[in-house]
Amino acid sequence: MTAQPVEAVEMDDAELIRRSRDDPEQFAALFDRYVHQIHHYAARRLGPQVADDITAETFLTAFRRRDSYDLARTLARPWLYGIATTLVARHRRGEERLLRALSRTGADLPPEPMADTVISRVAAQEEERRIAKALAGLSRGDRDVLLLVAWGDLSYEEVAQALGIPVGTVRSRLHRARKKARATLGGNPTQEEKQ
Repeated sequence: MTAQPVEAVEMDDAELIRRSRDDPEQFAALFDRYVHQIHHYAARRLGPQVADDITAETFLTAFRRRDSYDLARTLARPWLYGIATTLVARHRRGEERLLRALSRTGADLPPEPMADTVISRVAAQEEERRIAKALAGLSRGDRDVLLLVAWGDLSYEEVAQALGIPVGTVRSRLHRARKKARATLGGNPTQEEKQ
């Protein structure tokens, strides 16, 4: 693998995509910037067996669609997560089966503990099965928003861009997902939810 020119490291994503329209090799810098994040997200959603395929498909789709990319958006991260989330949706049945199996057995976990940030907050080893059950019980849209925020570390605005929905919809889906997950996990509603 060849080293990237210094200027590619300093360019914003939109400029790399613009340049890749005439020089397709420029797209490699965008791949290098985000491949690990997209792979990590896909592995957590569907397991390590499918993550390589989802990641490859995400970047292939992005490469093919680079001519239609909105160059006013200097950060391509939400766009890539949106593509990945769409591809994950195609594998949704497998994801739901994985979550249901984890909720029943807790066996055959992905290489990283599922929802490690949530688990560390509640600090209990048995929480993984309960969290998997809570995630399996969410609608696809609610689960996508929750996981893009929790695992993709995207802002509400980035999630809105990624999924092509208004920020208000992101907020309502996230609120609904958190409320339903909290109820499934037996948590107490917050003061805001009681009102």
